[in-house]
Amino acid sequence: MGRLVAVTGATGFVGSHLVSALARRGWKIRLLVRRWSPVPPLPGVEAEIVLGDLADEAALRRLVEGVDTVIHAAGLIKARAPADFMIVNRDGTARLSAVAPRTRFILLSSLAAREPQLSTYAESKRAAEQLVADRTGPWVAVRAPAVYGPGDRETLTYFKAAARGLAPRPRLDEARLALIHVEDLAEVLAATVESPLPNSVYEIDDGREGGHGYDDMAAAAGVALGRAVWSVPVPRIAMDIVGSANDLRHALGGPAQILTRAKVGELFHSDWTTHDHRLAETLDFRAQYDLEAGFRDTVLWYRRQGWL
Repeated sequence: MGRLVAVTGATGFVGSHLVSALARRGWKIRLLVRRWSPVPPLPGVEAEIVLGDLADEAALRRLVEGVDTVIHAAGLIKARAPADFMIVNRDGTARLSAVAPRTRFILLSSLAAREPQLSTYAESKRAAEQLVADRTGPWVAVRAPAVYGPGDRETLTYFKAAARGLAPRPRLDEARLALIHVEDLAEVLAATVESPLPNSVYEIDDGREGGHGYDDMAAAAGVALGRAVWSVPVPRIAMDIVGSANDLRHALGGPAQILTRAKVGELFHSDWTTHDHRLAETLDFRAQYDLEAGFRDTVLWYRRQGWL
């Protein structure tokens, strides 16, 4: 059974784009889908479905049977309890890796893993990378920066604020960050499947040397929205108050929010640029979307869906 790839996280933001990118390259695809998660519409994609989750070892064994490559794109980016990050991002990776010890394994990681001391999320992503690095079989970990694009509900909050003329940012004037449009990230991951890369942790971004500043983001959002957008610096104490309020809501059983006290620690880290360009160089990758084109594409999609 040739050219068969197993994918976790296909019902998520990045995963649905990844599956489409793999299908365009002619891969047969097998997806792990939680029983309560609807499969997103994937035009032109034929995929085998395995029902289960990262805690279901029997489902994981069915997922990886006979595949050429496993792409592990599932993971938590927000959680009500910090321990949940470890349960999913670390322990889920460990289970999946254990059932396919010699199969090529591609882990979608995060630049946050570079700074594991900042949050439990960052620590969980670093722990997942370390587990994969201890594998018997071949592996690659791809650290993605902030990802945006059609289908993303987390950055939607930013665009809604920008549509009102305000683009909030940490009061950290020297901050720089890497970004990537979701379709570009999907193409990188799909190309990685077909490239015999040495075992290593790699970083990827949209190719902007030195990353982006928050003022760059506000300007690009303004162009995409067709209005003036003011970049508003928010002091850390104000974000800490919001993060603490969300932490309290979590403790009381409320839904998971992205902005917690721990996330504030990540936001006030000044350097989220990529330091390693080996992956782009090896794949000869050139991003389809720069910041202005990517924000325009995202805003148009939000508007078509009635989200913005």
